[in-house]
Amino acid sequence: MSSIQSAPRQTPFVLGLMVALLSAATFGSSGTFGSALMETGWSAGAVVTARIVGAALLMVVPALLAMRGHWHLARRNAGRIIAYGFFAVAGCQFAYFMAVERLSVGVALLLEYLAPVLIVAWIWLRHGRRPSGLTGFGVVAALVGLVLVLDVFSGARVDVVGVVWGVLAAVGLVVFFLVSAQEEEALPPIGFAGAGLAVGALVLVVGAVLGWLPMSASTEPVELSGWSAPWWVAVVELAVVAGAVAYAAGIASARLLGGTVASFVGLSEVLFSIAFAWVLVDQAMSLVQVLGGVAILAGVVAVKLGEGRAPAARPVPADDVDPAVLAEFGASEEVH
Repeated sequence: MSSIQSAPRQTPFVLGLMVALLSAATFGSSGTFGSALMETGWSAGAVVTARIVGAALLMVVPALLAMRGHWHLARRNAGRIIAYGFFAVAGCQFAYFMAVERLSVGVALLLEYLAPVLIVAWIWLRHGRRPSGLTGFGVVAALVGLVLVLDVFSGARVDVVGVVWGVLAAVGLVVFFLVSAQEEEALPPIGFAGAGLAVGALVLVVGAVLGWLPMSASTEPVELSGWSAPWWVAVVELAVVAGAVAYAAGIASARLLGGTVASFVGLSEVLFSIAFAWVLVDQAMSLVQVLGGVAILAGVVAVKLGEGRAPAARPVPADDVDPAVLAEFGASEEVH
C-alpha cells in the first residue's frame, strides 16, 4: 500500500494527528464495552461476532465504492484477504476478548501489543536479520514490562489461560501487520479492509453455527461505572465506533500521516483502553502494572526506531524473501 506509506508534505499534520488519535481512541474503547457485555452473560464469541458482523455490514458500501476500477485485483489478493480476515480480524479479536474474559482490559491489550517483538523475532529466525542494539533493548524492555504487568512478584495469581489468549491475539496482530504491508498488486485500503471484515464475519458466523464458538447473550443492561445502559448500546458502540469508525479512521490517518507516524500514534490505543476501563468500569491498574505498561510501550517504540538500524543480514536469495516483510522493515536494500 504505497499510498499509505508516505503522506504528502502539504497535508496538515495536526489534522492527521487528530484522526490518528480518533482511531486509537475508538479501537481502545472495544475492551471496555466488550467486557461490560460479558459481565451480563455475553460470551467472548458473541461479543466479537456482533462487533465484526456489524462493522462488516457498515463497510459494504464504502468498500464497493473503493473497489470501482480495481475488481481485476480481487482474485490475485484472495489469499491475502482470507489470511487477513481469518487471523487478523476474526482470530485476533476472538483471542483478545477471550483474554479480556480472564484478565483486565489493560493487561489483555498490553499482551496483544507484544506483536512488534514477535515480528522482530520472526524476521531474525526466518531471514537471519539480526536486530540492532536499539531493537534488542526494546525487546528486553517489553519483556520486563510484561513481567511487571503480570505482577508475578506480588504473589498474585496469574491466569495462564488468559495470558495464552493474549499472546494469541498478538499473533493475530502480527498477521495483520505482515499481510497489510504487502504492496504488490494491492487492493485499495478501504476495499481490502471491507473484504477482510467480510471474511472475518463469515468465519465467526460459521463457527457459531457449527458450535465451535461459545455463543451466549443477554438482554440485561450493561453497568458502566454507576450507570446502566441497554445491552444494544454496547453492541452498537462495538460495531459502529470500535468497528467501522475505528477501521476507517485508521486508514485515513495512515493516508494523512504516512504508515510509520500513524503506527507510532496508534500505540496510544493502550492508554486510551486503560483510560476507558478506569472511567467506565472502575478497572484500574496497580502502580507496578502501570510501570510495566510504560516499559512495554517504551520497548515497542525502541523496536520501531531500531528497524532501520539493524546490521546487514546474511545474503539470501531474493526469491526466498517475502517482499512485504522487507517493505515493512525497510530492508529491501539488504537483499542481494
